[in-house]
Amino acid sequence: MLLSSDGTRTPGTAALFAEPARKGGIPPWAGDFRPANSAGNGPKNAVGKTFTLELPDGSTGRVVVQGLKSGKGGVVLALMGEDAPPF
Repeated sequence: MLLSSDGTRTPGTAALFAEPARKGGIPPWAGDFRPANSAGNGPKNAVGKTFTLELPDGSTGRVVVQGLKSGKGGVVLALMGEDAPPF
């Protein structure tokens, strides 16, 4: 689930991964978010905006949408984590 600052909830599927840790800092993480069919293409004008990503177990993490990719499966939002990984 992708949550915007105005409370809008976008259902979908996230694929997340951790980047190699940097010395002395929080290990960076990133991923992709595919909005569910019922959500269309996801949030409007999402690139560059910050959202809260909520995982099925209830954990959350702040993400910035880096870009949009489209293909046969629809639109995918490229995410970059802003704080500690929620997984």
